[in-house]
Amino acid sequence: MANARIALDAFGGDSCPGPQIEGALQAVRTGGVDVVLVGDEQKLKTALDAQARDWASLPIRIHHAPDVITMQDSPSKAVRGKPGASMPQCFELVKTGEADAVVSAGNSGAMLACGLFKYRRIKGVDRPALVTSTPTRNGKLTAFLDVGANVDCKPVNLVQFAVLGAVYAGFKHGRTRPNVGLLSNGSEDGKGTELTRVAHQLLREHPSDAFEYTGYAEGSDLMAGAVDVMVADGFTGNIALKVMEATGRAIGGWLKDAIIGSTRSKMGALLMKPALMELRSALDPDVYGAAPLLGVRGLAFICHGSASANAIAHSLEFAARSVSEKLAPQLEAAVAEHKPLFDAAKTAESAS
Repeated sequence: MANARIALDAFGGDSCPGPQIEGALQAVRTGGVDVVLVGDEQKLKTALDAQARDWASLPIRIHHAPDVITMQDSPSKAVRGKPGASMPQCFELVKTGEADAVVSAGNSGAMLACGLFKYRRIKGVDRPALVTSTPTRNGKLTAFLDVGANVDCKPVNLVQFAVLGAVYAGFKHGRTRPNVGLLSNGSEDGKGTELTRVAHQLLREHPSDAFEYTGYAEGSDLMAGAVDVMVADGFTGNIALKVMEATGRAIGGWLKDAIIGSTRSKMGALLMKPALMELRSALDPDVYGAAPLLGVRGLAFICHGSASANAIAHSLEFAARSVSEKLAPQLEAAVAEHKPLFDAAKTAESAS
């Protein structure tokens, strides 16, 4: 089988194109992926020559894109106004059959706009969602969505996220009939907002063979691994994710300060080093790769703006696996199978 061809936005990210080039070299040397570096051709050739003289013999090619979408650009205006920028050019390569998927650490809003304008939505999906994998205390990963694509949601969006998230949990985390929870401020039926209460009722009244809806889940359940899929609107999900990330950094800083505070603590840390390194590995976001945009008719993966070379490499490898194992057709099939649930959600919306 031919390697998957991944279009990498080489000028999307905080420190581009260094991590993008290093990550691409790492991924192609691991095997299973061909990379199309998209960006200013001369700058990319100069950077590649500096990092690897043998790059021309590797499955890497350059697609010239003279413009860049910055983090400050308005997403929709930039996508329309900068068609020659590296990010929209990545999507064009997929549309023309020259690549199979897109990876970028650039403007996430622009990635969403590109997904909507270039790929379009899967038939039956009202809004796509961003999903990420969160580590938990029991060692498994939870698929958490939406983490930022949709600030304002309707019940139909949440039930669609449940379906998309269940497919992703099965694909990425190996879950068979994953259990799905709806993020709320309590587990009782009367908790939540009008949005979550309607979605909660819809998911209870329309059971699925593809996943088990277990009801409301609280914020503490996310890190506990109580559910395989956690569903939220993009506003709530993005805040929850950023609080989790900030808490992890804060604890790491406090732990470091405590360790260097005395000779005794330094000696204790030396004894605990294997356990601390294991914990660091378990919480390392680089391992989990990019956040896929689920619900569009194509594969697009969004990395953090400060993604390291390792994170870029893992994202390219996961994108290649998603191509070879046909994640996109699995999502489309699941959406079609759950049309009765989505129709019920729209009927409930009309009646309210």
